[in-house]
Amino acid sequence: MDKTFDAQAAEARISAAWEEAKAFAAGANAKPGAPTFSIMIPPPNVTGSLHMGHAFNNTLQDILVRWHRMRGHDTLWQPGTDHAGIATQMVTEREMAANQEPSRTEMGRNAFVERVWEQKHRSRGTIIGQLKRLGASCDWDREAFTMDPNFHDAVIRTFVQFYDDGIIYRGKRLVNWDPHFQTAISDLEVENVETQGAMWHFKYPLAGGETYTYTERDEEGAIVFEEERDYISIATTRPETMLGDGAVAVHPSDERYAPIVGKLCEIPVGPKEHRRLIPIIVDEYPDPEFGSGAVKITGAHDFNDYEVARRGGIPMYRLMHWDGTLRADGPAYADAAARAQEIAEGAAFSEGEVEGLNLVPDDLRGLDRFEARKRVVQQITDEGLAVMVPATDPRLGGGGKPVAPEEGGEERALVPLVERKPIMQPYGDRSKVVIEPMLTDQWFVDAERIVGPALEAVREGVTQILPERDRKVYFHWLENIEPWCISRQLWWGHRVPVWYGPILKDGRVHFDARDPSATQAFCAASEAEALEKMQAFYGMPVEIYEDFDAYVLGGLPQDGQPPKAVPAFQDPDVLDTWFSSGLWPLGTLGWPEKTPEVERYFPTSVLITGFDIIFFWVARMMMMQTAVLPAEMPLKDRVPFHAVYVHALVRDEKGKKMSKSLGNVLDPLDLIDEYGADAVRFTLASMAAMGRDLKLSTARIAGYRNFGTKLWNAFRFAEMNGVLAAPVGEVHDFSTKNRALAPANRWILGELGQVREEVDAALDGFRFNDAAGALYGFVWGRVCDWYLELAKPLFDTDAAEETRAVMGVVLDECLKLLHPFMPFVTEELWAQRPRAEMLVHADWPVYGAEDLLNAEADAEMRWVVDLVGGIRSVRGEMGVPAALHVPLLRLDLDAGARAAWDRNAALIRRLARVGDVSDAEEAPKGAATIAVRGGSFALPLAGLIDVAAESARLDKALQRLDKDLKGLEGRLRNPRFLDSAPDDVVAETQALTAEKGEERARLAAARARLEELEG
Repeated sequence: MDKTFDAQAAEARISAAWEEAKAFAAGANAKPGAPTFSIMIPPPNVTGSLHMGHAFNNTLQDILVRWHRMRGHDTLWQPGTDHAGIATQMVTEREMAANQEPSRTEMGRNAFVERVWEQKHRSRGTIIGQLKRLGASCDWDREAFTMDPNFHDAVIRTFVQFYDDGIIYRGKRLVNWDPHFQTAISDLEVENVETQGAMWHFKYPLAGGETYTYTERDEEGAIVFEEERDYISIATTRPETMLGDGAVAVHPSDERYAPIVGKLCEIPVGPKEHRRLIPIIVDEYPDPEFGSGAVKITGAHDFNDYEVARRGGIPMYRLMHWDGTLRADGPAYADAAARAQEIAEGAAFSEGEVEGLNLVPDDLRGLDRFEARKRVVQQITDEGLAVMVPATDPRLGGGGKPVAPEEGGEERALVPLVERKPIMQPYGDRSKVVIEPMLTDQWFVDAERIVGPALEAVREGVTQILPERDRKVYFHWLENIEPWCISRQLWWGHRVPVWYGPILKDGRVHFDARDPSATQAFCAASEAEALEKMQAFYGMPVEIYEDFDAYVLGGLPQDGQPPKAVPAFQDPDVLDTWFSSGLWPLGTLGWPEKTPEVERYFPTSVLITGFDIIFFWVARMMMMQTAVLPAEMPLKDRVPFHAVYVHALVRDEKGKKMSKSLGNVLDPLDLIDEYGADAVRFTLASMAAMGRDLKLSTARIAGYRNFGTKLWNAFRFAEMNGVLAAPVGEVHDFSTKNRALAPANRWILGELGQVREEVDAALDGFRFNDAAGALYGFVWGRVCDWYLELAKPLFDTDAAEETRAVMGVVLDECLKLLHPFMPFVTEELWAQRPRAEMLVHADWPVYGAEDLLNAEADAEMRWVVDLVGGIRSVRGEMGVPAALHVPLLRLDLDAGARAAWDRNAALIRRLARVGDVSDAEEAPKGAATIAVRGGSFALPLAGLIDVAAESARLDKALQRLDKDLKGLEGRLRNPRFLDSAPDDVVAETQALTAEKGEERARLAAARARLEELEG
């Protein structure tokens, strides 16, 4: 064997061998009649790259998959990628710009879609290749893509089914709008970033100069402030949206504004002669304790205001174009403002009419929204309608700029009230521009119609969600479900399968070239089906055009003659990526066809995913799968998976979220290059405590690389002692019923049986860290550190052949048990002996402690290990030189302990570096006592160590521990820390405190022994 394992060379070679052998194919290594185990990879973006979240997620999946495959289960790990609409379109357009290719609009929709397909084919290999480097054992021949033809059919069929059932509808609602990409985006694609913001306070004058007495009272009802006002004060962080206000709202219990509820107030911006009046209304939304207690209602540009406007029948005026500039279309402002005033005074209005009203004053039209904000603030301030306060007002944060003093008042500087404070600003996660709430026509799923089975499945235990806290998140989202916006204003994706033609009036085609909404919709699974429906509806030929503009040209008379065919066009929007990925389990198995894979592998066994997409993906898969399958099917057969394991976040070693801006991002590929895939995988598994974030450091990974090296060296030791040349044996050859063995051999077999049970129980409960910890403790702690040492002298006895056989079996079993965690080094070591099959298809062990444990041998070897470990511990604590053979005193051994010593004396002497051994009645002064079952030993220290130097070393160590403990214990006594810190941080602090306390107790005992020697 080579001296070391060359991970870089071996990993590529082993991966190629696995693929060539089709080792990961669905059903590979399955035994007849075995249960199925299926798992769907959360599809990464096709243009993406592997990050630590991917590495963690896929490591956990691969551990389960390899475990089940070795158990002979009919196993499928379905791989694939997501078309990732907005991300892929962005990457493609960025590359096109860099290459100086024509823009998307210059090239046209069909050509652009072809260009994105080219991008997909080039990019796809990146993320797949990276997953293979990690060791992911997916069935790569089944790799799926969310825009593959069969998957596309599943998506479109679902849309048509939901549309026909009234579950999908088109409506006008407020959405997150990305002005850069000019599309609606999901909440998941919005990053809320704390930024320094401003809140401006303005006066809305009461109509006709009306006044009222404004009064503030204390908790006892006594008046603390009173003045006559002719305005109502509001505060806003987005002054440009005031142009679209439909009302000012106050809380029904707010007595300050009771006299003016129902009155009209004036929006303090725009030409004075066309200034709009809006009503003052009551609603439960305003908080009397926040700001002035009065809230302006701009239903088209704020999510909370939207709900108030819906409840109160308040018109919602859209102020912006899709690119974030203020609208420049429609009639002159004077005309629009006049009509809006009629509506405010009670005139009837339609949604379409309100959409057409542009209430942006002429001088602000076409401006960028942030430039418009500056001008609106300036215009209001110049007119004297900003709320003014002394420059010393604490709400200003020291940022006030004095203006003219109050007329007739004291000479005190007043400034506009603008509160400078941090606000949470929504940004597009791709575009990095501020997101604008926008009222638009979109396609929605009436999620309330399909949420029931998804809730019932988890409540009834049909699908289990772990850990419990994430089950609560799932219920919170689904029990408060809102309509789901599923349309995106992009070109890349599944195009909405709806076509539009002119409406019919009195049996005749009525073509309106000005209004896209004045059309008749036809939903169909294909263009051919849509044509058939439309021709039947109109009773004449239909011609489909590329978009609405082409539709308009096609519908206009040519040379005075009406067109020979009814014009039609397809909806330009595409479906939200989450809509298509919501069908991932069924779609990848070939549904809607009744494929063998659907029959075998659906529902899937488990989903492993991150906590951040519990609602966006997990809940939607639950809703969609249970909704598209026949309701008469049992719920257990309609859920997409029977278990959901939600893993936590991978953070840096200090617990901070990894971020490029912080410079603390760890690239998994760099880590694999440096430490090998096995070390990265085992580190992630060992830290995967359920519900607790990982604090990842390169030091931890280096430590687990050393674990792989330890395993490699164990095999080199075995090779040097003829173990690898011996015939390959089986564990059952050494069951307790078959033969007696040397105590060391029987002991390690018993330990093997116990660790197999521990690993299976841990993996069955998704306790990956417990499984990894058990294996680490067994392989390093008991096999490498103890058994190999215990076995050395046996090679020179009559038990040599037996020891070679047992050692060979134990090392083989170590490889099997470790393989799901460290597939590469274990496969390489497996090949050091002639085998009929690769390790990936070796049978998973089924033996247990009952089969292998010999109580007498186990007790005797534990006695030896405790004694040697105790001697080593004392030597280390007291600074005894490593090469020195120390004297040992036997104190009060009973017959059993004496017999154990006699049988293992030579072994103990060698392992503990013991010299002279003698009996004594009691331990001499300053000696260290080591207790074992059946008696005790003593280690005389006088003359062995430099007492003064060791005392100084221990004093220094104790001072450091005292300082650490003081800080930790102070933190745990702090109620603010206990109340505000995350549970895992508190638990970690408690564990560290206990650990350091135990260390201090050991060192204090050692220091006390030195004091005896000094005395």
